[in-house]
Amino acid sequence: MQMKHLIIFALVGMVALLGFNLISGHQRDKHREVVLVNNNSAESAAVTDTGANTGENIASQPLGQQPKAILDDATTQIEQAQRAEQQRVAQVAKAQ
Repeated sequence: MQMKHLIIFALVGMVALLGFNLISGHQRDKHREVVLVNNNSAESAAVTDTGANTGENIASQPLGQQPKAILDDATTQIEQAQRAEQQRVAQVAKAQ
């Protein structure tokens, strides 16, 4: 293969990858907008007051109970994140 053909092949490949990237990025942005609009109301309802007072609640407990309180707080945050993720997946499934 001549050098000229390799350069042309490389340029065509780069243009194809750039086009694919632009198209997939546009699709991702559309899905992100739909999910964000639908989740704003769901997340505001799901957020509780535990996030603001967590440090105060843990510090007010006896030293023997603090590690358990930290784990309970982390577990609660993980559960909230999982619920939010499940809601997002459901919204995306509805949108398709």
